[in-house]
Amino acid sequence: MAETAATLRVVETVTLTHTAALARLGYALSDETRARVLLALREAPASPSDLAVAIGVSRQVMSNQLACLRGCGLVASVPDGRRARYRLADPHLAPALDELLQLVVAVDPTCCADEGCSCS
Repeated sequence: MAETAATLRVVETVTLTHTAALARLGYALSDETRARVLLALREAPASPSDLAVAIGVSRQVMSNQLACLRGCGLVASVPDGRRARYRLADPHLAPALDELLQLVVAVDPTCCADEGCSCS
């Protein structure tokens, strides 16, 4: 009974807002291009054209992916003169992504070996 009560207290602290936020993050990470954008923005803000070149996609694809990430609330646009730069919307996101990367390696350390990723 005590274990059930403890479980219920944990469930009570998780709201629909929490689950919606996790679902948005999961959706964002489900696409390789969006995941690469988030990982690139851990380091520093970047312009859409710089991100497109670094990731190897067209500017149109990058624009679409950034719009999706903006809609998910994960990235924000910062004016930079006539251009815009993108950054992670929340400072907690970069360390969370770092932790997720560590988790992926812990779950399957051979998944992303030097010779290429075998996860897909």
